[in-house]
Amino acid sequence: MRIDIISLFPDMFTGPLGHSILKRAQDNNLIFVQVTNPRDFTYDKHHIVDDYPFGGGSGMVMKPEPIFRAVENVVNAANSSNRRVVLMCPGGQPFNQAKARELASYEQLVLVCGHYEGIDDRIRQQVVDEAVSIGDYVLTGGELPAMIITDAVARMIPGVLGANDGAQHDSFYNGFLEYPQYTRPREFNGWEVPEVLLSGDHAKIETWRRKESLRATFVRRPDLLEGVELSPRDQKLLQEVKSEQAGG
Repeated sequence: MRIDIISLFPDMFTGPLGHSILKRAQDNNLIFVQVTNPRDFTYDKHHIVDDYPFGGGSGMVMKPEPIFRAVENVVNAANSSNRRVVLMCPGGQPFNQAKARELASYEQLVLVCGHYEGIDDRIRQQVVDEAVSIGDYVLTGGELPAMIITDAVARMIPGVLGANDGAQHDSFYNGFLEYPQYTRPREFNGWEVPEVLLSGDHAKIETWRRKESLRATFVRRPDLLEGVELSPRDQKLLQEVKSEQAGG
C-alpha cells in the first residue's frame, strides 16, 4: 500500500515513521509512505502557500493551487485508480476502526493536512473524496491526525504486525474492547495471572478471552453494545458478566 501525506511540515513525520512497526513495514515493502510539501509546488519567488480569507476574518487560508498540484503529482506517480484522497478536518467523518479497515483496502491513500485557518474549500469540494476527523477538537494542523491514521491503517495491512491475524485481536476490530493480556512473571506483588491462561486448554482460554472482552466493553464502553446483535453464546457470556458485576 502507498500512503502519500501532503504537509507543509514534512520533518514532523520523521520520528513516527522512522521507528517500530511503521519502520519495519516500510523496510519490508509492505507499505510505502511519502510526505510531499505543497510549498514545492508554488511558482512565485517567495513560495507563498497561504493568503488572507475573502470576506475578512483572522488568520490565513492555504491556497488551492499548491495543494492541487501536490495531490496531482502523487496521484500521477502512483498511477492507480484504487485510491482515496482524504482531508484531515475536525468537521469530517469520525475516524474509527471500521474506517481504518476501509481505508486499508485502497492501493493508494492520500492524506491532505490543512494548517493555519484551513484550506481553500475548493480543494475539499473538487479534489478530496472525503474529510475525516480524529475527534471533536481542533489541532494546529492536520499532521498529528495524519500520523494517527497512517498508524491505524498500516496495522490493517497483512504482515505488518507479523501474524496475519494480529490486528483482529485489537480493541474495536470486531466492535468490542480487547481482553486483558498477561505475561511473566506468573506472580507479581501477590497478583496472580488467571489460572485458565496457564491451563493449556485452548477452548477454555478462548471462551475466557471472549467473556473478558465482553466484560471490558460492558464496564468501560457500554455504548458499543447498544444495538449490537450478539450470538447466543455471547448473550450467555454477557449475562454471566452482568450477574457477576452486580454481585450475583
